[in-house]
Amino acid sequence: MIKRSKTIDRCQISKKKDLSKILSLGYLPAVNNYYSIKGNKNEEIFFPAELMYSKSSKLVQLSTIVNKEIIFPKSYPYTSSTTKILRENFKELFKECEKKLNLKKNNLVIDIGSNDGNLLSNFKKKYKVLGITPELVGKIAIRKGINTLLRYFNKKTADIILKKYGKAKLITATNVFAHIDDIDQVMKNIIKILDKNGVFISESHYLVPLIKTVQYDTIYHEHMRYYSLSSLSYLFKKYNLKIFYAKEIPTHGGSIRVYVTKNNSQRIDPSVKKILNFEKKFLSKKRFKEFKNNVVLSKVKLYSLLKKLKFENKIIFGVGAPSRAATLVNYVGLNEDILKYILEINGSYKIGKYMPGTNIPIVNEKIIKKNKPDYLLLLSWHISKTLISNFKKKGFKGKFIVPLPSPKIIS
Repeated sequence: MIKRSKTIDRCQISKKKDLSKILSLGYLPAVNNYYSIKGNKNEEIFFPAELMYSKSSKLVQLSTIVNKEIIFPKSYPYTSSTTKILRENFKELFKECEKKLNLKKNNLVIDIGSNDGNLLSNFKKKYKVLGITPELVGKIAIRKGINTLLRYFNKKTADIILKKYGKAKLITATNVFAHIDDIDQVMKNIIKILDKNGVFISESHYLVPLIKTVQYDTIYHEHMRYYSLSSLSYLFKKYNLKIFYAKEIPTHGGSIRVYVTKNNSQRIDPSVKKILNFEKKFLSKKRFKEFKNNVVLSKVKLYSLLKKLKFENKIIFGVGAPSRAATLVNYVGLNEDILKYILEINGSYKIGKYMPGTNIPIVNEKIIKKNKPDYLLLLSWHISKTLISNFKKKGFKGKFIVPLPSPKIIS
């Protein structure tokens, strides 16, 4: 029988027993396990969601690691190409790599967690590309002509790559570097397949905007680690790798992009020192305590607002079913009596299923033409400007609720 989860009592990077609790969100479901509305809904498994801090590595991390086959099933529904901000981000990353890196024709570019090939589609015309993803959505990339291994990124996969494809001049891991258990083995695998003058680029949710904008909804079991540049620096130094460039990017409500190399002669950009100095002042016990208080207040305010609207017999739909929505809905305690439906764009894999941990149906957004809600709760609040503009263009006359960092109504 597969072990469903494990509790850790030491830092995932430093291995020291110096974890202190920042925040508990109670118990959350696996945020990408969707049950069909037409099928039989089996009992769901919920796991503890506690956010911990390691003094030694400066890493913020979860105390419970859920088995990868539960949180990343082969039927994993996420496809990055359907998100405009990600398409634009990957185009920008490609152009940045062309400018900053000395890539040559037929150099090998590997994307770990390549999903449907969104990032590699930018590279494939000029370079050899290889995607790695365990999910069936990888078949979409293969149909696009993007060479893809439908496997988890582990030691065996690294050995296959080395034997069949050789070493890579560029390895990317966008929004997956915090998702893979056993970070030490991940690093060993990356080093094994990275050319001596190659570059590894990671993009991860960034701890600073998470705290600033009270993004408790980005806390779920896929995200085992919540990186700052300080904790990434600790990790890479452990493996004799050097950060030479870093920047904040807007994806997922605020992420950090980091360039790393084995090459000690690579010049370090001033951006690295600037961010590290900022984090030294910003990240503190006091800041974590404030964050916890802000999370609790945000939850209470949102529930109070929705309660008031329900007493006024207002109809409320949710908008967007990203992973983060499952955390918000479950932590705040929302159900189908409060949110009648959650809307997704046409073509979404999630339509016809329930929001994890609830009986709230996910439906095509076209339903609002017949069922006219009074309010739309923007669960994808990090792209609220785009959503509000789109729904107004489609003729929606009601009001919008932006839940975070503190709930507000927008007409």
